[in-house]
Amino acid sequence: MSVTHKGLTLGVETLDAPDVSSEIGILDNFYWVSHKEPHAVRRHAILKSHPEVKQLMGHEPRTKYIVCGVVALQCTMAYLLRDTSPLSLKFWLCAYVVGATANQNIFLAIHELSHNLAFRKIWHNKLFSVFTNTPIGIPYAASFAPYHQLHHKFLGDEVYDTDIPTKLEAIVLSSVLGKAFFATFQIFFYAFRPMFVTSIPMSPLHLINVAYQLAFDYIWIQNFGFNSFLYFLISAFLAGSLHPCSGHFIAEHYLLNLEEALAGGKLAYKNTPAEKESIHSTDESQVSRKDVEFHKDYALETYSYYGILNVFTWNVGLHNEHHDFPFIPWSRLWELNRMCPEYYQNLPKHDSWCKVLWDFVFTEDVTLYNRTKRVNKNLTKD
Repeated sequence: MSVTHKGLTLGVETLDAPDVSSEIGILDNFYWVSHKEPHAVRRHAILKSHPEVKQLMGHEPRTKYIVCGVVALQCTMAYLLRDTSPLSLKFWLCAYVVGATANQNIFLAIHELSHNLAFRKIWHNKLFSVFTNTPIGIPYAASFAPYHQLHHKFLGDEVYDTDIPTKLEAIVLSSVLGKAFFATFQIFFYAFRPMFVTSIPMSPLHLINVAYQLAFDYIWIQNFGFNSFLYFLISAFLAGSLHPCSGHFIAEHYLLNLEEALAGGKLAYKNTPAEKESIHSTDESQVSRKDVEFHKDYALETYSYYGILNVFTWNVGLHNEHHDFPFIPWSRLWELNRMCPEYYQNLPKHDSWCKVLWDFVFTEDVTLYNRTKRVNKNLTKD
């Protein structure tokens, strides 16, 4: 597969991932690194020391039943609110408490399906993701999957990892007000940024996703009215706004505390070959770009959360575990954590997604630059 970035077509199969360096303080640029991302290194080490981990891989049959239940819940809520004004407190409370929580669950169910973890056959996962998309109201699933696979394979890469804010976002939105705006409307940044950074070819699944969603939306509006349909859209918006469950978007990869991140960076490669000698995927001497300044020390770029909100979010909080083994389903990530405590128990983690949102907005030395970034090997020169 190839992708397009700023008019340049790049082959995904030609690229490896890169690493980090620098001082602690307010970042006025991304945290550029040359180290190999730790998840692949740690995965290899864990499989060598804990081969039994392989038994955790595979699909989770219960996923499809839970998804059907959540889709049914959202459709029931939308039906019950068909005669309720979208401007009423009742409508917004229902959309925030029930709808946003349920639609965050739907977003993350699509995330599970993007890893083909609900069914044995790949196309069964793809088609079921189109159905799972139903209560979001807009076609999303088909576009999410390929971008998310690139995020995993090339974590931090300036071209392929579209989870990272653009430089324009970082310049404009790094003030308290800017970060508050970003956190409030992050669902739009998350959804639309990939299309402006890296384009991916349309597939038959995109067409199926669009056709199914538009047909469902039309039938729903015709039978239950536009107010009822707005419940789906508002729930989706709130799910990616200032909602406790949306804290995971920030928590997963932002460097909210650089001192802690640098300390965690030393632990990220513990019990792996990289513990004694750094493994680099980028030759810094080959990079001559004014916008890139490499940091010497690696800063931990992935953080887990082990709190109660994992119940609603398919255990996405176990994010180090997930990135180490993206083919282990949500239901077995805790078992992975218990099998390999020496790799996970001492890593810095988040205790509250609500606190993550608060700290992100109101901590002065946290900006949208607080992300680890790696140079794409096709873009080493100005």
